[in-house]
Amino acid sequence: MFDRKTKETGKNIASAAALVVFMLFLTFMIGSATDAEAKTTRIKDIVNIESVRENQLIGYGLVVGLNGTGDSLGNSPFTEQSLIAMLERLGVNVRGQNLNTGNVAAVMVTATLPPFTNQGSTIDVNISALGDADSLQGGTLLVTPLMAADGEVYAIAQGSVNVAGFAAGGAASQVTQNIPTAARIPGGGIVEREIDFKLENLDQVRLSLRNPDFTTARRIAQAINGFSSANIASAENSASVVLKRPNMYAGTIVDLITDVEQLPVEPDQIARVVIDERSGVIVMGSEVKISTVAIAQANLTIKITETPQVSQPNPFAEQGDTVVVPRTDLEVNSGPDAKLTVMESGVTLEDLVTGLNRLGVPPRDVITILQAIKSAGALQAEITTM
Repeated sequence: MFDRKTKETGKNIASAAALVVFMLFLTFMIGSATDAEAKTTRIKDIVNIESVRENQLIGYGLVVGLNGTGDSLGNSPFTEQSLIAMLERLGVNVRGQNLNTGNVAAVMVTATLPPFTNQGSTIDVNISALGDADSLQGGTLLVTPLMAADGEVYAIAQGSVNVAGFAAGGAASQVTQNIPTAARIPGGGIVEREIDFKLENLDQVRLSLRNPDFTTARRIAQAINGFSSANIASAENSASVVLKRPNMYAGTIVDLITDVEQLPVEPDQIARVVIDERSGVIVMGSEVKISTVAIAQANLTIKITETPQVSQPNPFAEQGDTVVVPRTDLEVNSGPDAKLTVMESGVTLEDLVTGLNRLGVPPRDVITILQAIKSAGALQAEITTM
């Protein structure tokens, strides 16, 4: 009886141990899969399709209906000429007349035409004052053709402008918020001409990497070829991957792009440190490493305090003048708390930041330290200054 219970207890312990091992293995596999997914991204998020791009539009127009905040025609002759030309097209002859209105402003109108935009669709337009107008608040943009770089008109803009800023003031003070001479018309442009480009008729396209890299380009080609079980993609260079439509593929190139743009790829990047010296911003990539180097940081601070004192003669003294006696307190601090830190070879980004933070180094001094480490040949990364 005792032996049977002992055997049953041993079986239960073995089963529990096996269950624990299985759960640990399952947790490890889930964690590994999660880490792998966290490092990958979709192909559509790191590439652009060749020729599938936006087009910039620009036009010159007039905003009317301003409450005396428009251009002064004496200082803005282009506004007066545009106003006269517009009125003549409408059958009103004002040439030779002394125009003195402050309710009109000459503006530049810009817009972005998205790819494959159909005729009759609406796009947003931006408006910026060209003359000396004080505000575009309450104005209306008159019909303005918007042209592309080829000189052709692709959209027409018109409508009431929306201004996010304002300006108000009196004789002694003035308050201005945001930019009252810049405005926007949501959906204020109507597309009149479509871009003549048929993507579905192509047999191949090029995928342009947003961050060119040879390793990433090769991984994209390998992911696409592995998905299709055919050699339909090849890395042309660090910035381009050629995608060909197989002869036996039933769909168009659009269908093929749709199939492959969801594939996960782990992008690679070079070790780079980006520095903006004006704002003190530093961005370092995860692959940044340094060789063995010693870092010290100390500042020389000189503090001068002036505390002049007044010296007067004794009461009822026969001689003496009241004079100001200078008193100067000079304090020199050469950084007694400065420390010297040694960074071992192969230090990662996290170790570098931790070490500099322990030194109490401010961001602007970190910029100088990084540049000095690069000059010493110990920083294994590219430094880019904005």
